[in-house]
Amino acid sequence: MASSNGVTNWAGNITFTADRLQRPADLDELRRTVAAARSVRVLGTGHSFNRVADTDAGGTLLSLAGLPPRYEVDAERSTVTVAAGMRHAQVAELLQADGLALANLASLPHISVAGAVATGTHGSGDGNQGLASAVAALELVGPDGDLVRIARGAEGFDGAPVHLGALGVVTAVTLDVEPTYQVSQYVYTGLSLDALAADPAAATGAGYSVSVFTDWHAPEARLWLKLRGDGDGGVGGDGGSAVPEPPLGAVPADRPHHPVPGVPATHCTAQLGVPGPWHERLPHFRPDFTPSAGAELQSEFLLPRTAAAAAITALRGLGDRIAPVLQISEMRTVAADRLWLSPAYGRDSVAFHFTWVPDETVVAPVLAAVEAALAPLGARPHWGKLFTAGVGEVAARYERIADFRKLAAELDPAGKFQNALVRGVLAV
Repeated sequence: MASSNGVTNWAGNITFTADRLQRPADLDELRRTVAAARSVRVLGTGHSFNRVADTDAGGTLLSLAGLPPRYEVDAERSTVTVAAGMRHAQVAELLQADGLALANLASLPHISVAGAVATGTHGSGDGNQGLASAVAALELVGPDGDLVRIARGAEGFDGAPVHLGALGVVTAVTLDVEPTYQVSQYVYTGLSLDALAADPAAATGAGYSVSVFTDWHAPEARLWLKLRGDGDGGVGGDGGSAVPEPPLGAVPADRPHHPVPGVPATHCTAQLGVPGPWHERLPHFRPDFTPSAGAELQSEFLLPRTAAAAAITALRGLGDRIAPVLQISEMRTVAADRLWLSPAYGRDSVAFHFTWVPDETVVAPVLAAVEAALAPLGARPHWGKLFTAGVGEVAARYERIADFRKLAAELDPAGKFQNALVRGVLAV
Protein backbone atom coordinates (compact mmCIF):
# COMPACT_ATOMS: atom_id res chain seq x y z
CA MET A 1 0.00 0.00 0.00
CA ALA A 2 1.21 3.48 -0.81
CA SER A 3 -0.20 6.96 -0.63
CA SER A 4 -1.13 8.46 -3.98
CA ASN A 5 -0.30 11.96 -2.78
CA GLY A 6 1.76 13.66 -5.47
CA VAL A 7 1.01 11.05 -8.14
CA THR A 8 0.12 12.80 -11.38
CA ASN A 9 -0.85 11.90 -14.89
CA TRP A 10 1.74 11.96 -17.67
CA ALA A 11 1.12 15.64 -18.45
CA GLY A 12 1.23 16.69 -14.81
CA ASN A 13 -2.00 18.68 -15.00
CA ILE A 14 -3.87 16.15 -12.81
CA THR A 15 -2.83 15.19 -9.27
CA PHE A 16 -4.84 12.14 -8.24
CA THR A 17 -7.01 12.42 -5.15
CA ALA A 18 -7.20 8.76 -4.17
CA ASP A 19 -5.87 7.87 -0.72
CA ARG A 20 -4.03 4.78 -1.93
CA LEU A 21 -2.07 3.72 -4.99
CA GLN A 22 -1.67 -0.05 -5.16
CA ARG A 23 0.21 -2.25 -7.61
CA PRO A 24 -0.90 -5.89 -7.25
CA ALA A 25 1.65 -8.51 -8.24
CA ASP A 26 -0.83 -11.11 -9.46
CA LEU A 27 -4.50 -11.68 -10.18
CA ASP A 28 -5.32 -13.05 -6.74
CA GLU A 29 -3.91 -9.97 -5.04
CA LEU A 30 -5.82 -7.78 -7.45
CA ARG A 31 -9.08 -9.57 -6.66
CA ARG A 32 -8.55 -9.18 -2.93
CA THR A 33 -7.68 -5.52 -3.33
CA VAL A 34 -10.79 -4.76 -5.38
CA ALA A 35 -13.07 -6.69 -3.02
CA ALA A 36 -11.75 -4.80 0.03
CA ALA A 37 -11.79 -1.33 -1.50
CA ARG A 38 -14.53 1.24 -1.07
CA SER A 39 -14.02 2.66 -4.56
CA VAL A 40 -11.54 1.74 -7.28
CA ARG A 41 -10.12 3.27 -10.45
CA VAL A 42 -7.25 2.14 -12.68
CA LEU A 43 -4.40 4.48 -13.59
CA GLY A 44 -3.12 2.88 -16.81
CA THR A 45 -0.18 4.72 -18.33
CA GLY A 46 -1.53 8.11 -17.26
CA HIS A 47 -2.08 9.48 -20.76
CA SER A 48 -5.49 10.94 -20.01
CA PHE A 49 -5.70 14.69 -19.52
CA ASN A 50 -8.81 14.88 -17.34
CA ARG A 51 -10.01 13.01 -14.24
CA VAL A 52 -11.40 9.96 -16.02
CA ALA A 53 -8.83 7.76 -14.18
CA ASP A 54 -9.18 9.39 -10.77
CA THR A 55 -11.19 8.12 -7.83
CA ASP A 56 -12.83 9.84 -4.92
CA ALA A 57 -11.00 10.72 -1.73
CA GLY A 58 -10.78 7.54 0.31
CA GLY A 59 -10.67 5.42 -2.82
CA THR A 60 -8.00 3.13 -4.23
CA LEU A 61 -6.06 3.90 -7.39
CA LEU A 62 -4.70 0.78 -9.09
CA SER A 63 -1.73 0.24 -11.36
CA LEU A 64 -1.75 -2.99 -13.36
CA ALA A 65 1.91 -2.65 -14.33
CA GLY A 66 2.90 -5.26 -11.73
CA LEU A 67 0.72 -8.03 -13.15
CA PRO A 68 2.50 -10.73 -15.14
CA PRO A 69 2.62 -10.11 -18.90
CA ARG A 70 0.26 -12.24 -20.95
CA TYR A 71 0.35 -13.00 -24.64
CA GLU A 72 -1.74 -15.84 -26.06
CA VAL A 73 -2.41 -16.23 -29.78
CA ASP A 74 -5.48 -18.18 -30.90
CA ALA A 75 -4.69 -18.96 -34.52
CA GLU A 76 -8.08 -20.58 -35.16
CA ARG A 77 -9.98 -17.45 -34.09
CA SER A 78 -7.34 -14.97 -35.35
CA THR A 79 -7.10 -13.29 -31.95
CA VAL A 80 -4.53 -12.51 -29.31
CA THR A 81 -5.19 -12.14 -25.59
CA VAL A 82 -2.88 -9.76 -23.76
CA ALA A 83 -2.55 -8.40 -20.25
CA ALA A 84 -4.48 -5.15 -19.90
CA GLY A 85 -1.49 -3.19 -18.64
CA MET A 86 0.73 -4.00 -21.60
CA ARG A 87 1.49 -1.15 -23.96
CA HIS A 88 0.68 -1.27 -27.65
CA ALA A 89 4.37 -1.16 -28.51
CA GLN A 90 5.02 -4.33 -26.49
CA VAL A 91 2.10 -6.18 -28.05
CA ALA A 92 3.03 -5.06 -31.56
CA GLU A 93 6.59 -6.38 -31.26
CA LEU A 94 5.31 -9.79 -30.16
CA LEU A 95 2.72 -9.93 -32.92
CA GLN A 96 5.24 -8.96 -35.59
CA ALA A 97 7.56 -11.74 -34.45
CA ASP A 98 4.67 -14.15 -35.03
CA GLY A 99 3.86 -12.70 -38.45
CA LEU A 100 0.71 -11.02 -37.15
CA ALA A 101 -0.62 -7.49 -36.93
CA LEU A 102 -3.39 -5.24 -35.70
CA ALA A 103 -5.42 -3.35 -38.28
CA ASN A 104 -4.76 -0.01 -36.64
CA LEU A 105 -2.63 1.76 -34.04
CA ALA A 106 -2.74 5.11 -32.31
CA SER A 107 -0.16 7.74 -33.25
CA LEU A 108 1.55 7.15 -29.90
CA PRO A 109 2.46 3.47 -29.24
CA HIS A 110 3.36 4.03 -25.58
CA ILE A 111 -0.20 3.91 -24.24
CA SER A 112 -1.67 0.85 -22.55
CA VAL A 113 -3.97 -1.44 -24.51
CA ALA A 114 -6.75 -1.35 -21.92
CA GLY A 115 -6.58 2.40 -21.35
CA ALA A 116 -6.70 3.21 -25.05
CA VAL A 117 -9.69 0.93 -25.56
CA ALA A 118 -11.59 2.20 -22.52
CA THR A 119 -11.56 5.84 -23.64
CA GLY A 120 -12.22 5.35 -27.36
CA THR A 121 -8.73 6.12 -28.66
CA HIS A 122 -8.22 5.65 -32.41
CA GLY A 123 -5.73 5.81 -35.21
CA SER A 124 -6.63 7.18 -38.63
CA GLY A 125 -8.02 6.14 -41.98
CA ASP A 126 -11.33 6.44 -43.80
CA GLY A 127 -11.79 2.66 -43.52
CA ASN A 128 -10.22 2.13 -40.10
CA GLN A 129 -12.33 1.87 -36.98
CA GLY A 130 -11.07 2.93 -33.55
CA LEU A 131 -8.87 0.63 -31.50
CA ALA A 132 -11.76 -0.65 -29.37
CA SER A 133 -13.42 -2.19 -32.43
CA ALA A 134 -10.68 -4.82 -32.48
CA VAL A 135 -11.77 -6.08 -29.05
CA ALA A 136 -13.22 -9.60 -29.21
CA ALA A 137 -13.45 -10.11 -25.43
CA LEU A 138 -12.63 -8.49 -22.10
CA GLU A 139 -11.71 -10.20 -18.83
CA LEU A 140 -12.32 -8.11 -15.74
CA VAL A 141 -12.58 -8.17 -11.95
CA GLY A 142 -15.98 -7.17 -10.64
CA PRO A 143 -16.80 -5.26 -7.44
CA ASP A 144 -16.68 -8.34 -5.19
CA GLY A 145 -13.43 -9.60 -6.68
CA ASP A 146 -15.33 -11.90 -9.02
CA LEU A 147 -13.98 -12.74 -12.47
CA VAL A 148 -16.12 -11.80 -15.45
CA ARG A 149 -15.58 -12.41 -19.16
CA ILE A 150 -17.56 -10.50 -21.78
CA ALA A 151 -17.18 -11.71 -25.37
CA ARG A 152 -18.38 -10.44 -28.72
CA GLY A 153 -21.87 -11.72 -29.42
CA ALA A 154 -22.98 -11.62 -25.79
CA GLU A 155 -25.85 -9.35 -24.83
CA GLY A 156 -24.51 -5.91 -23.97
CA PHE A 157 -21.06 -6.55 -25.42
CA ASP A 158 -21.17 -3.44 -27.59
CA GLY A 159 -21.26 -1.39 -24.40
CA ALA A 160 -18.20 -3.04 -22.89
CA PRO A 161 -15.05 -2.09 -24.88
CA VAL A 162 -15.39 1.71 -24.42
CA HIS A 163 -16.37 1.58 -20.75
CA LEU A 164 -14.56 4.48 -19.00
CA GLY A 165 -13.63 2.10 -16.17
CA ALA A 166 -17.27 1.89 -15.09
CA LEU A 167 -17.71 -1.87 -15.46
CA GLY A 168 -14.78 -3.26 -13.48
CA VAL A 169 -11.01 -3.65 -13.57
CA VAL A 170 -10.04 -5.05 -16.96
CA THR A 171 -7.24 -7.57 -16.60
CA ALA A 172 -6.98 -8.94 -20.15
CA VAL A 173 -8.07 -7.88 -23.62
CA THR A 174 -8.62 -10.20 -26.58
CA LEU A 175 -7.96 -8.47 -29.91
CA ASP A 176 -8.57 -9.40 -33.54
CA VAL A 177 -5.35 -9.93 -35.49
CA GLU A 178 -4.45 -10.42 -39.14
CA PRO A 179 -1.32 -11.32 -41.14
CA THR A 180 1.48 -8.79 -40.93
CA TYR A 181 1.74 -6.12 -43.59
CA GLN A 182 4.03 -3.33 -44.71
CA VAL A 183 3.42 0.41 -44.57
CA SER A 184 5.22 3.23 -46.35
CA GLN A 185 4.99 6.77 -45.02
CA TYR A 186 5.15 9.99 -47.01
CA VAL A 187 5.00 13.60 -45.86
CA TYR A 188 3.73 16.44 -48.04
CA THR A 189 3.99 20.16 -47.44
CA GLY A 190 2.12 23.11 -48.88
CA LEU A 191 -1.37 21.64 -48.53
CA SER A 192 -3.73 24.57 -49.03
CA LEU A 193 -6.38 24.83 -46.30
CA ASP A 194 -8.68 26.39 -48.90
CA ALA A 195 -8.31 23.26 -51.03
CA LEU A 196 -8.71 21.02 -47.98
CA ALA A 197 -11.95 22.73 -46.97
CA ALA A 198 -13.25 22.43 -50.53
CA ASP A 199 -12.59 18.67 -50.72
CA PRO A 200 -11.56 17.03 -47.40
CA ALA A 201 -12.10 13.52 -48.78
CA ALA A 202 -9.42 14.05 -51.43
CA ALA A 203 -6.88 14.21 -48.62
CA THR A 204 -8.29 11.73 -46.11
CA GLY A 205 -8.96 9.11 -48.77
CA ALA A 206 -5.49 9.23 -50.28
CA GLY A 207 -4.00 6.46 -48.15
CA TYR A 208 -4.57 3.74 -45.59
CA SER A 209 -3.91 6.16 -42.72
CA VAL A 210 -3.86 9.94 -43.19
CA SER A 211 -3.15 12.89 -40.90
CA VAL A 212 -3.24 16.62 -41.61
CA PHE A 213 -1.22 18.91 -39.31
CA THR A 214 -1.91 22.64 -39.02
CA ASP A 215 -2.21 25.52 -36.56
CA TRP A 216 -5.44 26.78 -38.23
CA HIS A 217 -3.85 30.19 -38.74
CA ALA A 218 -1.30 29.66 -41.50
CA PRO A 219 -2.89 29.15 -44.94
CA GLU A 220 -1.14 25.80 -45.51
CA ALA A 221 -0.86 22.46 -43.72
CA ARG A 222 1.25 19.32 -43.93
CA LEU A 223 0.00 15.87 -44.83
CA TRP A 224 1.12 12.51 -43.42
CA LEU A 225 0.19 9.73 -45.85
CA LYS A 226 0.66 6.07 -44.84
CA LEU A 227 0.23 3.51 -47.60
CA ARG A 228 -0.40 -0.15 -46.88
CA GLY A 229 1.14 -3.07 -48.74
CA ASP A 230 1.46 -6.82 -48.37
CA GLY A 231 3.60 -8.70 -45.87
CA ASP A 232 6.43 -9.23 -48.36
CA GLY A 233 7.30 -5.60 -48.82
CA GLY A 234 5.08 -4.39 -51.64
CA VAL A 235 3.62 -1.02 -50.76
CA GLY A 236 1.01 1.09 -52.48
CA GLY A 237 -2.23 2.93 -51.84
CA ASP A 238 -4.09 -0.27 -51.00
CA GLY A 239 -1.63 -3.07 -51.59
CA GLY A 240 -0.29 -2.13 -55.02
CA SER A 241 3.08 -0.71 -55.94
CA ALA A 242 2.33 2.73 -57.39
CA VAL A 243 2.59 5.81 -55.19
CA PRO A 244 -0.41 8.08 -55.81
CA GLU A 245 -0.10 11.65 -56.94
CA PRO A 246 0.09 14.17 -54.05
CA PRO A 247 -3.48 15.21 -53.24
CA LEU A 248 -4.74 18.78 -53.57
CA GLY A 249 -1.49 20.15 -54.94
CA ALA A 250 0.63 19.28 -51.89
CA VAL A 251 4.40 18.96 -52.40
CA PRO A 252 6.41 15.85 -51.41
CA ALA A 253 8.82 16.61 -48.56
CA ASP A 254 12.51 16.24 -49.33
CA ARG A 255 13.43 15.40 -45.72
CA PRO A 256 11.77 13.86 -42.66
CA HIS A 257 9.46 16.10 -40.64
CA HIS A 258 8.20 16.18 -37.06
CA PRO A 259 4.47 16.93 -36.64
CA VAL A 260 5.38 20.07 -34.68
CA PRO A 261 7.20 22.59 -36.90
CA GLY A 262 10.77 23.25 -35.89
CA VAL A 263 11.18 20.06 -33.83
CA PRO A 264 13.79 17.58 -35.16
CA ALA A 265 12.32 14.42 -36.69
CA THR A 266 14.92 12.18 -35.05
CA HIS A 267 12.41 10.18 -33.04
CA CYS A 268 9.68 9.97 -35.66
CA THR A 269 8.97 6.77 -37.56
CA ALA A 270 10.67 6.47 -40.97
CA GLN A 271 9.33 8.62 -43.78
CA LEU A 272 10.26 9.36 -47.41
CA GLY A 273 8.45 6.24 -48.62
CA VAL A 274 10.77 3.71 -46.97
CA PRO A 275 8.61 0.60 -46.39
CA GLY A 276 8.61 -1.11 -43.04
CA PRO A 277 6.46 -3.26 -40.73
CA TRP A 278 3.03 -1.88 -39.81
CA HIS A 279 3.97 -1.17 -36.17
CA GLU A 280 7.00 0.89 -37.22
CA ARG A 281 5.03 3.17 -39.56
CA LEU A 282 1.42 3.57 -38.38
CA PRO A 283 2.45 5.48 -35.21
CA HIS A 284 4.07 8.86 -35.77
CA PHE A 285 6.71 8.15 -33.12
CA ARG A 286 9.17 5.33 -32.53
CA PRO A 287 8.30 3.06 -29.60
CA ASP A 288 11.72 3.46 -28.00
CA PHE A 289 11.16 7.18 -27.50
CA THR A 290 8.43 9.13 -25.73
CA PRO A 291 7.99 12.25 -27.88
CA SER A 292 7.35 14.63 -24.99
CA ALA A 293 8.01 14.97 -21.30
CA GLY A 294 4.32 15.72 -20.89
CA ALA A 295 4.65 19.47 -21.39
CA GLU A 296 1.32 19.70 -23.18
CA LEU A 297 -2.44 19.50 -22.83
CA GLN A 298 -4.70 17.72 -25.29
CA SER A 299 -8.27 17.93 -26.55
CA GLU A 300 -10.01 16.11 -29.37
CA PHE A 301 -13.45 16.21 -30.95
CA LEU A 302 -15.04 13.73 -33.36
CA LEU A 303 -17.73 14.93 -35.77
CA PRO A 304 -19.68 13.32 -38.61
CA ARG A 305 -17.39 13.20 -41.62
CA THR A 306 -19.99 15.09 -43.60
CA ALA A 307 -19.28 18.08 -41.31
CA ALA A 308 -15.55 18.13 -42.12
CA ALA A 309 -15.64 21.12 -44.45
CA ALA A 310 -17.79 23.18 -42.07
CA ALA A 311 -15.51 22.30 -39.15
CA ILE A 312 -12.37 23.29 -41.09
CA THR A 313 -13.97 26.62 -41.93
CA ALA A 314 -15.03 27.19 -38.32
CA LEU A 315 -11.57 26.40 -36.94
CA ARG A 316 -9.88 28.66 -39.47
CA GLY A 317 -12.18 31.43 -38.26
CA LEU A 318 -10.72 30.93 -34.78
CA GLY A 319 -7.16 30.55 -36.03
CA ASP A 320 -5.89 33.84 -34.60
CA ARG A 321 -7.02 32.67 -31.15
CA ILE A 322 -5.99 29.02 -31.49
CA ALA A 323 -2.45 29.42 -32.84
CA PRO A 324 -0.91 31.34 -29.90
CA VAL A 325 -1.84 28.61 -27.38
CA LEU A 326 -1.35 25.63 -29.69
CA GLN A 327 1.62 23.37 -30.36
CA ILE A 328 -0.08 21.54 -33.24
CA SER A 329 -3.49 20.34 -34.39
CA GLU A 330 -4.14 17.10 -36.25
CA MET A 331 -7.07 16.12 -38.44
CA ARG A 332 -7.79 12.41 -38.92
CA THR A 333 -10.71 10.18 -39.91
CA VAL A 334 -12.29 7.17 -38.19
CA ALA A 335 -14.74 4.65 -39.60
CA ALA A 336 -18.12 4.17 -37.93
CA ASP A 337 -18.50 1.47 -35.29
CA ARG A 338 -21.27 0.02 -33.10
CA LEU A 339 -19.71 0.52 -29.65
CA TRP A 340 -22.14 2.46 -27.48
CA LEU A 341 -19.73 5.02 -26.00
CA SER A 342 -17.33 5.25 -28.92
CA PRO A 343 -17.10 8.82 -30.24
CA ALA A 344 -17.39 7.23 -33.71
CA TYR A 345 -20.55 5.30 -32.81
CA GLY A 346 -22.88 5.03 -35.77
CA ARG A 347 -21.12 7.49 -38.05
CA ASP A 348 -18.02 7.82 -40.18
CA SER A 349 -16.13 10.53 -38.34
CA VAL A 350 -13.54 13.24 -38.72
CA ALA A 351 -11.42 13.94 -35.65
CA PHE A 352 -9.81 17.26 -34.75
CA HIS A 353 -7.04 16.91 -32.19
CA PHE A 354 -5.36 19.81 -30.39
CA THR A 355 -2.01 19.66 -28.59
CA TRP A 356 -2.04 22.80 -26.48
CA VAL A 357 0.66 24.59 -24.53
CA PRO A 358 0.77 23.35 -20.88
CA ASP A 359 -1.13 26.28 -19.36
CA GLU A 360 -4.81 25.65 -18.63
CA THR A 361 -5.38 29.31 -17.79
CA VAL A 362 -4.70 30.47 -21.34
CA VAL A 363 -6.03 27.33 -23.02
CA ALA A 364 -9.43 27.18 -21.29
CA PRO A 365 -11.12 30.15 -23.03
CA VAL A 366 -9.84 29.08 -26.43
CA LEU A 367 -10.95 25.51 -25.83
CA ALA A 368 -14.40 26.79 -24.89
CA ALA A 369 -14.56 28.76 -28.15
CA VAL A 370 -13.51 25.69 -30.15
CA GLU A 371 -16.19 23.59 -28.47
CA ALA A 372 -18.84 26.22 -29.07
CA ALA A 373 -17.96 26.24 -32.76
CA LEU A 374 -17.92 22.44 -33.15
CA ALA A 375 -20.82 21.41 -30.90
CA PRO A 376 -23.54 22.46 -33.39
CA LEU A 377 -21.83 20.21 -35.95
CA GLY A 378 -22.27 17.14 -33.71
CA ALA A 379 -18.92 17.08 -31.89
CA ARG A 380 -18.25 14.33 -29.35
CA PRO A 381 -15.11 14.88 -27.23
CA HIS A 382 -12.53 12.19 -26.61
CA TRP A 383 -13.34 10.80 -23.16
CA GLY A 384 -9.75 11.03 -21.92
CA LYS A 385 -8.92 14.56 -23.02
CA LEU A 386 -9.90 18.08 -21.98
CA PHE A 387 -13.34 19.46 -22.76
CA THR A 388 -15.48 22.11 -21.08
CA ALA A 389 -19.01 20.80 -21.70
CA GLY A 390 -20.78 19.08 -18.82
CA VAL A 391 -20.32 15.30 -18.80
CA GLY A 392 -24.07 14.76 -18.73
CA GLU A 393 -24.45 16.99 -21.77
CA VAL A 394 -21.78 14.98 -23.59
CA ALA A 395 -23.40 11.67 -22.61
CA ALA A 396 -26.70 12.86 -24.09
CA ARG A 397 -25.00 12.92 -27.52
CA TYR A 398 -24.87 9.10 -27.48
CA GLU A 399 -27.96 7.25 -28.70
CA ARG A 400 -27.23 4.16 -26.57
CA ILE A 401 -26.42 5.92 -23.32
CA ALA A 402 -29.49 4.42 -21.60
CA ASP A 403 -28.27 0.95 -22.52
CA PHE A 404 -24.82 1.68 -21.14
CA ARG A 405 -26.31 2.93 -17.88
CA LYS A 406 -28.25 -0.31 -17.56
CA LEU A 407 -25.12 -2.39 -18.24
CA ALA A 408 -23.11 -0.47 -15.63
CA ALA A 409 -25.88 -0.94 -13.05
CA GLU A 410 -25.88 -4.70 -13.70
CA LEU A 411 -22.11 -5.14 -13.39
CA ASP A 412 -21.47 -2.59 -10.63
CA PRO A 413 -24.74 -2.03 -8.74
CA ALA A 414 -23.13 -0.23 -5.78
CA GLY A 415 -20.99 2.05 -7.94
CA LYS A 416 -17.60 0.89 -6.68
CA PHE A 417 -15.98 1.81 -10.02
CA GLN A 418 -17.57 5.22 -10.34
CA ASN A 419 -15.96 8.63 -9.97
CA ALA A 420 -17.24 12.13 -10.64
CA LEU A 421 -16.88 11.82 -14.41
CA VAL A 422 -18.55 8.41 -14.54
CA ARG A 423 -21.39 9.56 -12.31
CA GLY A 424 -22.00 12.38 -14.75
CA VAL A 425 -22.17 9.89 -17.62
CA LEU A 426 -24.47 7.60 -15.67
CA ALA A 427 -26.62 10.49 -14.40
CA VAL A 428 -26.31 9.40 -10.75
